[in-house]
Amino acid sequence: MKPIGILLVAGVALVAGATISPAQEKVLNVYNWSDYIAEDTLAKFTKSTGIKVVYDVYDSNEVLESKLLSGKTGYDVVVPTGDFLQRQLQADVYQKLDKSKLPNLVNMDPGLMKQAAEYDPGNEHSVIYMWGTTGIGYNEDMIAERLGKDYVVDSWDILFKPEIISKLADCGVALLDAPTELFPAVLNYLGYDPNSFEKKQLEEAADLMKSIRPYVRYFHSSQYINDLANGDICIAMGWSGDLFQSRDRADEADNGVNIAYVIPKEGALQWFDVMAIPADAPHPDEAHAFINFIMDPQITADITNYVWYASANKAAIPLIDPEITSDPGIFPPPDVLDKLFADKPQPPSADRMVNRLWTSVKTGR
Repeated sequence: MKPIGILLVAGVALVAGATISPAQEKVLNVYNWSDYIAEDTLAKFTKSTGIKVVYDVYDSNEVLESKLLSGKTGYDVVVPTGDFLQRQLQADVYQKLDKSKLPNLVNMDPGLMKQAAEYDPGNEHSVIYMWGTTGIGYNEDMIAERLGKDYVVDSWDILFKPEIISKLADCGVALLDAPTELFPAVLNYLGYDPNSFEKKQLEEAADLMKSIRPYVRYFHSSQYINDLANGDICIAMGWSGDLFQSRDRADEADNGVNIAYVIPKEGALQWFDVMAIPADAPHPDEAHAFINFIMDPQITADITNYVWYASANKAAIPLIDPEITSDPGIFPPPDVLDKLFADKPQPPSADRMVNRLWTSVKTGR
């Protein structure tokens, strides 16, 4: 997801040099993923509460983490992924939520919140924003032209086998620029624990990625959304909601590009993006008000209807477009859910090794 070098106040760009006096109006600073909120959510929040929103975006957990660990970010609400939140909690970068200020917590799905509690015991510091999977989005016609009309895209084989991915190099292959996504997927594909920290297994995973590296056009965590929709690439490993956005943008453009999304049969990463309040947040009361507002069933349903990511808000499900709730790529059936796995934080030693191996993969050395 691509960071936009601009701040938004309730959807309106801040003029350089402009300042907002705390005595004049309440302000909330939010740092979220790009393309990850409905167009009118911020305006509705401001209308409901009188709180202006300064909204900035990023496209990787690593970018968010570097800012949080440097301290004094000035942000009041951030949206890390569960495994990153878990290791950041060890650095005391978040404050505990005051649940008395979050009456809308009753709307959240207990089962999903319990799963998210694996990262944040008791959900003391966070609330699920959206959840999803990391799978494969592809141009149906381009893939059929190169692999045959009878080829079924249902496996990581299409990306992880050199003899297959090589046939797609000409139409464009994109992978996420995120080692915490690639290594678990490849390890699981190889039959290992997706959260293995074994040096030999990580090196084997890196070797597989190096074998397909010549056929990958680029590694990026947001560029593939538009490129897939425009027909500039034919396949991408990406986040479920992003790939559904690609499909919708192609449909809206009526450009003849047909996009499909699949959760590979070998299994895929299931992740939770959560709302949390940094320990040094300048406006914690406003932060609680925002988190509670997002948990309103209609508000979170509006977001899901816009971004096509699954909601963990049980009360919102009846308000979500049936086309979304019935889509197995967004709300997977039980047999698919059983094959999903979570990403767990790496110990520092494995973290260093993964980063070194990832650099060698991307550079092809």
